[in-house]
Amino acid sequence: MQGLMKPKELQELLESGQKFQVIDVRSPGEYASGHVPMAVNMPLEQVEGRLDDMHPEEPLVLVCQSGTRAAMCGEILKSHRGDFYLLEGGTTAWANEGLPVVRSTQSRWALERQVRLIAGLLILTGVGLSLSVHPGWIGLSAFVGAGLTFAGATNICPMGMILSLMPWNKPKASAPEPRLN
Repeated sequence: MQGLMKPKELQELLESGQKFQVIDVRSPGEYASGHVPMAVNMPLEQVEGRLDDMHPEEPLVLVCQSGTRAAMCGEILKSHRGDFYLLEGGTTAWANEGLPVVRSTQSRWALERQVRLIAGLLILTGVGLSLSVHPGWIGLSAFVGAGLTFAGATNICPMGMILSLMPWNKPKASAPEPRLN
């Protein structure tokens, strides 16, 4: 069965003691900035390689920031298992309901904040270079603006995906890999 699960329903499931899995498919940096209790971080790009980590006999709830990446993960899982739910509205809806959020003690900027900083710097650089070096540099600003428009329209951010691969957005090597059982 596949379907949407409301944040309050997931909270009731967490409190019931029933066996199930909650997988957060966001980047490690986003996960560290706040996640649903009992959620295990498995970034979207790792899901296909970690299918054996999922227990087929246990219900599965997929979580991301707003629901888009969880739905993408669901498309990957459809051919491997049919019993999963998507957290409706993701961690944003979870937090907006006033439900508990687990935060890492590490200080990291959220991926969205990193994207805003880099995009702003690239736009300013493009404008500055177009005024002082060559007018063609305005293309850099236009390219970043087009990327932001694409990200806003599709809820898929290529810059965010690239930034999620950076070393500062990876978990520390000394931290043990969370288990799904």
